Parts: sequence; structure tokens; C-alpha cells
Amino acid sequence: MNRQIVDGVDWVGFVDWNVRDFHGYVTERGSTYNSYLVRDEETALVDTVKAPYAAELLRNVSELVPLADVRWVVCNHAEPDHSGSLPAVMAACLNATLVCDQKCKDVLSIYYETADWKFKIVKTGDVLSLGARTLEFIETPMAHWPESMATWIPQDRLLFSMDAFGQHYATSGRFDDEVDATELFHEAKTYVANILMLYVLPVTKAVAAVRKLDPAVICPSHGVVWRTQVARLLDAYDQWAVCAPVRKAVVLYDTMWKSTEAMAEAIAQGAIAAGGPAVEVKLFHVRATTGTKLATELLDAAAFAAGSPTLNGTLMPALADALTYLKGLRPARKAGFAFGSYGWGRGGPEEVEHYLQTMKVELLRPVLKLNYKPSAAGLAECREAGHLLAQHALKVCPV
Repeated sequence: MNRQIVDGVDWVGFVDWNVRDFHGYVTERGSTYNSYLVRDEETALVDTVKAPYAAELLRNVSELVPLADVRWVVCNHAEPDHSGSLPAVMAACLNATLVCDQKCKDVLSIYYETADWKFKIVKTGDVLSLGARTLEFIETPMAHWPESMATWIPQDRLLFSMDAFGQHYATSGRFDDEVDATELFHEAKTYVANILMLYVLPVTKAVAAVRKLDPAVICPSHGVVWRTQVARLLDAYDQWAVCAPVRKAVVLYDTMWKSTEAMAEAIAQGAIAAGGPAVEVKLFHVRATTGTKLATELLDAAAFAAGSPTLNGTLMPALADALTYLKGLRPARKAGFAFGSYGWGRGGPEEVEHYLQTMKVELLRPVLKLNYKPSAAGLAECREAGHLLAQHALKVCPV
């Protein structure tokens, strides 16, 4: 594995090939916890790794320099996947001072016993000289925690971007040009959808600040390092950060006795008929997919429909779970409608519509409800409703 990022800057992190659940985010391709060692007249370790992998981190560092030579440990973010090994690092690197902003110190002091740690508190614009290189600090609050920060080396045009521009992507390659580009951008998009979607303004500001820096290399805290596709990445983030719609319609549902499933299939058929090849249509049974996948698909969908039958006076639990997850991520600029079947009591489709209203989805029609098993006329109404999804997609993204 090539660990050198540029001369004097090396990757010393950990590849987690087997992690599949990242607090609810399904990480199908694993992840990495990236840590970087900057060697100059003084040595700085930028970010650490998850606690179970502290020994591997310290071994990687000690292969390059004696641990006693580490003068600075920069913590850009206090979340435990990046700070968890700090107690071991600070105990092993006896001459090190921890560099972070005040909010980060406050959080670290809750997670860990920090009384014996030496701190250097920094803020945006502060500079730390290592010799020929300097570290410059840029606070990026709520991208994605309040204490988030990035670190910039102007001499190399190299940005340690923390969680921004990351991917949950385990690979033997360290750089964007050493992996499959389609896989890489899919994982980068998935990361935005499931981690950063709700932080539209902070992320947009962070991307604008990064453009001004004009980095040659971006070193995130998860996944591979960007060195050849930085411009494409920033362009993609400009779209993802604001949930910019494409010509895509998504139908998601749960079902009991296949009635709502038949409605969902008819809605999808109607969208396909109305949109033709210009509109991509996707259909998901929520118990056959994951919230991670749904969030990624909805990130840039122009329109979607969500459906559930009535169960115990409300919607099906699996759809409630999916919609609760999506509601928290706040996908913007969406239009759609709710649908579903009911028997002797109502409540499921109506509760789905309530979720959509809470998510500020533009409702394209009133809730679509059919009693028990859909009739031919009912399925025709579903196909007509599907037309609305495609027509909206074409309206906001003309061919």
C-alpha cells in the first residue's frame, strides 16, 4: 500500500474492511479511519483513529518517527471514530500538545480524561509553523458537528478536510486514481446523503471556502485521498449539498397483503409511461432495502411517492422507520404524494402524508387511498398519479 501522500506527509490510519454498520449507515464497502503524519522540523499527527485500532496507528507512526518526536496532535473533530485513540496517543507521545478549537476541547473533555493533556486552542486563521510547512486552521461548524475544523498546508496545497469529502470505502488504494471512479463517486454521494444532507448551509459554505483555497490534494477522514478528481468532486458537492434534482422519480412502500404493492407498481408504471427514457424511475420495498440506499436515491430525486397500508390505525413499522430516518436528513426540493390501502379502518396512508408534510414535500395530489384490494379503476388512478411524478421531474429538469 502506498502511504505517502506527498513528500513528508504520510497516511498512518486503519482500513476497516469488515464494518457494515456505522450508527445505522450501512457500510457495504467497509470504511477507513484516516490519520496523517506530517514530518518537518516538527512532526504533527493530524487526527487519529477509532479506539480499537490505536495500536495499529501507533505502530504506523513509529515506523516513520519515534513517538517521542511527535510534537503536535491535531484533532479536527471530536467524534469517537476520529478521536477514540487519543488517550493512547497522548499517553504514548509524551512530548505532544493537542491542537483543536475550544468547542472540540470541551467535547473531548467529556469523552476522555484530559487533565494531563497539553492543549493549544486555535481558531480560524491561526497558523502553526512546523518548519518549512505551516498548518492553517479553518473552523467549519456543523459540517458536521459544532466543533468541526479543517487543516490546510498551503505549501503543498493540501487540505485535511475531516468528514467533508469522505467516503465509507475500504480499499487497498489510497488515492482516487487507484480505485474505480464509479464506485468512488457512488460512495461519496452516499456519504453526503446519509451524513451531511441536513447540513445544507454549513456544507455549502465549506465547499465555497475550499474552492477559494484551490487544493491540489484533499485528505478526508474516511476513504481515499483526492488528488486527480478534485474539480469533479467539488462540482458534485455543489449539487449534492443542495439536493439538486435530476430527472428521477422514486416509489417506496411497505405492504401487507400485496394491495399497496400493486398500487406502488402501478404508480411506477405510470411514471415510466409519462417520463419515457428521459426520467429514471426506481421502486423500493422498504423491507428489501436499507435506509442508507433510500437516502442516497432521494438525495437527487425530483419526486417520490411513499405508501403503506393501515396497520393498527397507522402505517407499517418498516416504512415508519424509513420515513423517520429520511425526515431527520431533511431531503430538500422534493415533491410527491402518499398512497396506500386500508380495510375497515383508516390511518396508514394519512400518516404517511403527515410525514411528507413534516418533511416539507410539495404535495402533487391528495393522499391516494384504495379500500382492500385495488380494482382496475383504482390501479388506473395509481398510474395517473405516477404520471404526476414524471411530469414534475420533467418540469424541474427539462430535457
